[in-house]
Amino acid sequence: MDLQVTFQDILRAKKRLKGRVIETPLVPSTILSKETDTDIWFKMESLQTTGSFKVRGALNKLDSLTKEELKKGVTTASAGNHAQGLAYASLMKKVSAKIVVPKTTPETKKQGILRYGAELVVYGENYDEAEEVAYKLAEETGRVFVNAFEDDHIIAGQGTSALEAFLADPDFDAVIVPAGGGGLMCGVALVAKAINPDIKVIGVQTHASPPWYHSFKAGKLVPVEYQDSLAEGLHGGITQGNLDLALKIVDDIILVEEESVANAMVWLAREHHYMVEGSGAVGVAALRDGLVPEIKGKKVLTFITGSNVDFAKLLKLATK
Repeated sequence: MDLQVTFQDILRAKKRLKGRVIETPLVPSTILSKETDTDIWFKMESLQTTGSFKVRGALNKLDSLTKEELKKGVTTASAGNHAQGLAYASLMKKVSAKIVVPKTTPETKKQGILRYGAELVVYGENYDEAEEVAYKLAEETGRVFVNAFEDDHIIAGQGTSALEAFLADPDFDAVIVPAGGGGLMCGVALVAKAINPDIKVIGVQTHASPPWYHSFKAGKLVPVEYQDSLAEGLHGGITQGNLDLALKIVDDIILVEEESVANAMVWLAREHHYMVEGSGAVGVAALRDGLVPEIKGKKVLTFITGSNVDFAKLLKLATK
């Protein structure tokens, strides 16, 4: 898919979403700043409605559908946060939603999907298997398949989080963002580069799910092997459309270890009293491991993207 999303689309999305999403806080981390000799700030999308930034793109996408499309309903596949975002957006728009998640989806995310009134289907060992079923559902029922990342309206909606951050403080030297499918990363990069073409935009994945890393370096889609990950929200393949866009506006992709993700989750809980899921903590993991080059003395923004972690899992990590 040839993505055509622009900075102007993000400005339009911000206007449409005003009053329907939380303008999440931009907060300094004096602790991590001192630890890394860098001026580090968090954009707290973990405090967004549904516990993640995904509701931004979901609402913006549903706003773009016709009355006939909305009447038929929507479906999607998700590791959990996009599912919750679409379930919430569908509830707000009074639209039927049927959502497929893989078996690895945390219980807290499944409960969130049901809480917002969507029909839940649990299928497959990973995102890609769940997505296959969701596409079949769309074909069989006429529902609109809402892609979690390869969609202009989704990317524009996610980009509004970066727009809020840069309107509050336009002077960042680098932005670190969880890569996932690329919807947020591309939306953030569009905003960042529009405001400052010299800013560095760096995406983060784990070694357990590294398609962005290898495909970005190769300049083309590269097949990779997947392993279980604490950052299940970033798990799964990527698409040509998002890759083509990212190659124009993203500067680098880095990988973090599972142990570093676990340590970052516990660190955020201990030092900042934030409950953050693995996919939301990868930027902090990268910073604490010194994986982001040439940032000492610079001003750096990182996105804390989600809070939907099972408490039992976080407790287990904290007591290891």
